[in-house]
Amino acid sequence: MPRNPCPERPLPRKPHWLRAPAPGGEGYLRVARSLRRLHLHTVCEEARCPNQGECWGGGTATYMLLGDTCTRACRFCAVATGNPRGQVDAEEPRRLAESVASLGLKYLVLTTVDRDDLEDGGASWIAAAVEAVRARTPATGIEVLTGDFRGDGAALGTVLAAAPDVFAHNLETVERLTPRVRDRRAGYRLSLEVLRRAKELRPGLCTKSSLMVGLGETEEEVVSSLRDLRACRVECVTIGQYLQPALCCLPVVEYLAPAAFARLEQIGVELGFTRVAAGPLVRSSYRAGELFGAAGRAREDGA
Repeated sequence: MPRNPCPERPLPRKPHWLRAPAPGGEGYLRVARSLRRLHLHTVCEEARCPNQGECWGGGTATYMLLGDTCTRACRFCAVATGNPRGQVDAEEPRRLAESVASLGLKYLVLTTVDRDDLEDGGASWIAAAVEAVRARTPATGIEVLTGDFRGDGAALGTVLAAAPDVFAHNLETVERLTPRVRDRRAGYRLSLEVLRRAKELRPGLCTKSSLMVGLGETEEEVVSSLRDLRACRVECVTIGQYLQPALCCLPVVEYLAPAAFARLEQIGVELGFTRVAAGPLVRSSYRAGELFGAAGRAREDGA
């Protein structure tokens, strides 16, 4: 059974700029019905994302493959931790493709829990999901947000061979805080190497990463991380406020004001990212289709 000790108790009150509207409306219900009917998971629910109502209301969702139990235990995340012991759902790629087709999605984000219990970390499963969607709805844009595959280059190659439109892997936090924030099997330099290698294997691929702030980092450390990402030729980056999803997760050290995010976004543009999205409620998959479209236009313009 997954281990999820996070108690369902109220968390500290947030500033007014972090209050998202309650989910609802026909678009939201349509996505919810599709997910329930086909027994699919989303990171929107499992990670308790504050943008769930907005994204589902707009007819988009970030699907989470390979179940709802992660083999890692990052201290910022509320997804259940455990050992799935190699179990996979053979019908998941087909059901995913059916859901995407029924909802008419133009852009899709696929992510997974970490599956260190699988030989390739789930890479072949991600590739199978991409291929299933391509076969059913070939015009749908596909972004994959993966783990580090323990640095396995062959596993990374398996995912890239499925030809997603965007490859994303999150740096999550600055180098100094990585050992405290992320699972011990993750690593700051390892994540950079995954992003560097992805670009090396597929030079024309759009690569993307994400950072959380409010965990005790300095602005100088965030800028240093942005420079590290650019050194790996990452094109798109998102920066958002860390929000404690449950009391067992790390507490928020600081709530950054919107002006601080505007400054970080400008710095990212000056460093050469083709697209930067920074804001209190921005998450790695937030408005992902818009972000990819803007990055593509910038590349066409020679940026």
